[in-house]
Amino acid sequence: MKSRNSSTQTTLWHIPKLGALELLRGQHLTQSFPRHTHERYAIGVIEQGALGFFYRGENVVAAPGNINLCIPGEVHTGHPVIEEGWSYRMFYFDTSILEQVACEVADRPRHLPFFRAGVIADIAVAQQLHYVHRQFENANTPLIEQETLLLDILAQFIRRHADDPPPEHRIGQEPDAITQLKRYIEAHYAEEITLNHLSQLTQLSRYHLVRVFREAVGIPPHAYLRQVRIKHAKAMLAAGQPIANVAIATGFTDQSHLTRRFKQLWGFTPGQYRNNVQDSILRP
Repeated sequence: MKSRNSSTQTTLWHIPKLGALELLRGQHLTQSFPRHTHERYAIGVIEQGALGFFYRGENVVAAPGNINLCIPGEVHTGHPVIEEGWSYRMFYFDTSILEQVACEVADRPRHLPFFRAGVIADIAVAQQLHYVHRQFENANTPLIEQETLLLDILAQFIRRHADDPPPEHRIGQEPDAITQLKRYIEAHYAEEITLNHLSQLTQLSRYHLVRVFREAVGIPPHAYLRQVRIKHAKAMLAAGQPIANVAIATGFTDQSHLTRRFKQLWGFTPGQYRNNVQDSILRP
């Protein structure tokens, strides 16, 4: 659920199924924040302007493309560096999420990662954070895709910027697990499939599962699920079923969701596909 504050131009929303993940987008903020702490990790990326803040004994500035970070319990401030203020996108999540990702990267118990810097210059990770945040604005993004995106970006962030990054566990081919995953997705494509459930099914950690599947199949599980859904949608459309009914029957949120994904994969809409198939059947 999203809430807006027009005076400060902020949008705040939560995703309960992702460990009560909290997201915020602030635009052209000019407020100054006194010294305070957060109970959760705060990681964001600056879109415009510049954010200044006191952090770990020094005054720092986060400019466009920079990542701003605050660990739980660390006293910090916040203020605009320029008159226009700053715009940013923020993630707020519990320490348990970051600790779990660190353990999955190493495939063994790990301590909670520590990050010393409050401002990080890493264009690749910043762009990925920005992309993930934008995907989370879309209510049609499937949960398994949200799980994968968050897992991938946090794992990348930990490996590149934690003071003591965990070594990445080597992956094997795991052919039995891949076969099991593909069969399950084929059989349950119309349902809400989650990465957590697939992990329980195969007894592989979520991080290991995604890496193994991507290595073997060439795409992550959520992209494979999308292809399977569209394959079945094509068969239903060819049979002349209404597009709205096909969307629901194949696991898409609604007709517009199916249309967008169908066109991304095939270059034309479900309606165009159905009409072309029907025309070819009727043509003498």
